[in-house]
Amino acid sequence: MLSTTPRTALGRGKKRARTDRDDLYAVLDAGLICHLGVVTGDGVPMVVPTGYGRIGDTLYLHGSTGATSLRAGGSGGEVCVTVTHLDGIVLARSVFNHSVNYRSAMIYGRPRWVDDPEEHLAGLRAITEQLAPGQWDAARPPTRKELAATAVLALSLEEASVKVRQGPPVDEEEDYALPVWAGVLPLRTTWGAPEPDPAMPGGLEVPGHIASRTATTG
Repeated sequence: MLSTTPRTALGRGKKRARTDRDDLYAVLDAGLICHLGVVTGDGVPMVVPTGYGRIGDTLYLHGSTGATSLRAGGSGGEVCVTVTHLDGIVLARSVFNHSVNYRSAMIYGRPRWVDDPEEHLAGLRAITEQLAPGQWDAARPPTRKELAATAVLALSLEEASVKVRQGPPVDEEEDYALPVWAGVLPLRTTWGAPEPDPAMPGGLEVPGHIASRTATTG
């Protein structure tokens, strides 16, 4: 079960809460980009989109060792990470009851710098595989210099909440008689056909781990 704290307990829309930890994993594993919210050393809030990866109950984030967001996140302060999937626009009979269908996760905590070389490498692999499964083994591994220039943060998933809205609009009872179209405009994200790098030598076919991901391209 997900933890319940004053920060993760929903104040509104409580029926949309998901309390099973598998729901959290599902939202995170289906995503590509998260938003990392930090407060910098001079007290300025900052929200940065970034790639991420998950290993068990740990979320890994990475960036340049000089990145303000990573330095702030690894300084011992609290951060907030969110992942959101927009699944549809919900059109109601009244403007007030318009909504969106979505799946979202919010994680609070104090990240730690990953100093252990093995965990550092594992975190980077998780982030790479989140974005492009199979790519870690297909591409050149990072050099010592590249690893030294890349910071990795580890954030526990202990304090997290998940919220989901699905289904048709919910209108006021008297509005159901209005001659207004109501329903859901589904939104789906799909992969396009792979676009080869012009600098790549000829004769290289799209590798299987990429081709299989884009096989449903219409």
